[in-house]
Amino acid sequence: MLRILLTLFAALTFSTPATAERVKDLGQFQSLRSNQLTGYGIVVGLAGTGDDGLEYSTQGMKGIAARFGITLPPNLNPALKNSAAVMITADLPAMAKPGQRLDITVSALGKAKSLRGGTLLMSPLRGADGQIYAMAQGNLAVGGLGVEAADGSKLSVNVPSAGRIPGGASVERAVETGFGDTPELTFNLAEADITTATRVAAAINQSLGMGRARAIDAVSIGIMAEPGQEARIALMSRIENLTVQPADAPARVIVNARTGTVVINGAVRIRAAAVSHGKLTVRVDEDPRVIQPGPFSRGRTETEQASDISVIEQGAPMFETADTASLADIVKTVNAIGASPADLVAILEALKQAGALKAELVVL
Repeated sequence: MLRILLTLFAALTFSTPATAERVKDLGQFQSLRSNQLTGYGIVVGLAGTGDDGLEYSTQGMKGIAARFGITLPPNLNPALKNSAAVMITADLPAMAKPGQRLDITVSALGKAKSLRGGTLLMSPLRGADGQIYAMAQGNLAVGGLGVEAADGSKLSVNVPSAGRIPGGASVERAVETGFGDTPELTFNLAEADITTATRVAAAINQSLGMGRARAIDAVSIGIMAEPGQEARIALMSRIENLTVQPADAPARVIVNARTGTVVINGAVRIRAAAVSHGKLTVRVDEDPRVIQPGPFSRGRTETEQASDISVIEQGAPMFETADTASLADIVKTVNAIGASPADLVAILEALKQAGALKAELVVL
């Protein structure tokens, strides 16, 4: 598996030439970002899989009843098996206008076993500033399934305590972007890179005229623009469709210690080094023996433990890496010695400590 993975990355790295990309694929304008919305609500219509009388679920139901002029007794604590308290989350896209629909995710807050078949009652969704930006309501689509038998046995498929409502929220308020009045437009790269930021600014200047754009830092590019939303929208559309040759990614080795996955990008280089990596195997064999007492004796049958510990060390020849070895050379060397993912990680860490690995080693 390791051989196939490394060979695949080598083929992709050395057979695919770098191509130019659109500016819109490298980042986004600072004013055009989404906003997170959250809310609290009650799901009703469950088939006995609700919260079963939790205090906050009961308070939520009393609040809903109060909307319709119904006042429940203060000491009433009904067993709300057919309802559940939930948290609602959604993303409000940039420039969303009142009346547009949003997809929402509904997740159980308490002991509800399943939200299948439930209906979310009208609930407000608030932004980070505490203002209401959308209202949510609708029937849940739950992909999970939970079944519980009378003897206590349970079966759960996926997560039945969470679901989605496509188009379940209606936007009630637009977010003020203010990009029409700012002194200049700001384009932010998705990944910080000084070279890419400089190239994006140069491409904008080449298209719009010198001095219109400047690289503020490794992420942001400032663009001079005329005031007014219509003029700036046209300018932003023009900039987004410019093509730029992004900078090569920095040399990096990614190691997932939990799964044993090792990914090496094409910029990795290794200086001249000699490596010897052997394998040590410890084997423990247990051979217990049963000892019987003599005839007519008062002894008891006992078990005598017999263990045999052996250590096998497989010698490995030392191999040498050439100066500025490329990814293809690394793949050939690893395949030649038959290193496992764990062995490869140990070799890379040692090369990094020795100063021979010219790359950032990232362990997940």
